[in-house]
Amino acid sequence: MKAIIVDDERLARNELKRLLENFPKINIVGEAPNADEAIQLIDELHPDLIFLDIQMPGKTGFDLLAELDGNVPEVIFTTAYDEYAIKAFEFNALDYLLKPIELHRLSEAIQKVEEEFDRQRQITESAKEGATVLSENDQVFVKDGEKCWFVRLGNVRLFESMGNYVRLYFDDQKPLVLKSLNALEERLDPKVFFRANRKHIINLKYIQKIEPWFSGGLQVTLKESGDKIEISRRQAIRFKELLSL
Repeated sequence: MKAIIVDDERLARNELKRLLENFPKINIVGEAPNADEAIQLIDELHPDLIFLDIQMPGKTGFDLLAELDGNVPEVIFTTAYDEYAIKAFEFNALDYLLKPIELHRLSEAIQKVEEEFDRQRQITESAKEGATVLSENDQVFVKDGEKCWFVRLGNVRLFESMGNYVRLYFDDQKPLVLKSLNALEERLDPKVFFRANRKHIINLKYIQKIEPWFSGGLQVTLKESGDKIEISRRQAIRFKELLSL
């Protein structure tokens, strides 16, 4: 597994690299002292895993993750502060390690990484065996608890990542399905469904209004619900290329 370390303290990076020598499956392919350099590394190296500090000069670790789209690497936070734990797991972090990092805690985190990659590999293999791209006219069976739906995909206006689940929004319903947003994205027709940011896929036919947003991004308002979804700066570039004359 390719990994990068993002931490503004060189000594902390060196200590973590030393500890990671105990885990031969983890291949450190790069390191960065700040979020901007880390984003460039992620674009170039496509790591599977980030060991990420939170408090850094300039952008925080949370700011870094907010700028990533599509296949976001798995994240293990490494920080000296315990007050960000709840927010960290809102970003679907695999673990949250407090400095100074102890070997047994790092071992537990690496085990979580391996389990998650095994799970993702099984999902990918299953998808390759028989998965086809679904069009907006395809109907899918959705079950959430005791409720079931047979819904036409074109009626789904929004998909929202909720950790290992995805929430579907159609009519006045919003059931959860056990599937990652990345896995779902691979099944959806890209001409109809667009990855707006790390948490949302939108149905392009439900866009009612588009407005300029912060840092070069866009904000779209969806028909019927009035939901406002941010298209991140990087995805906004792709959005314009995809839909412009």
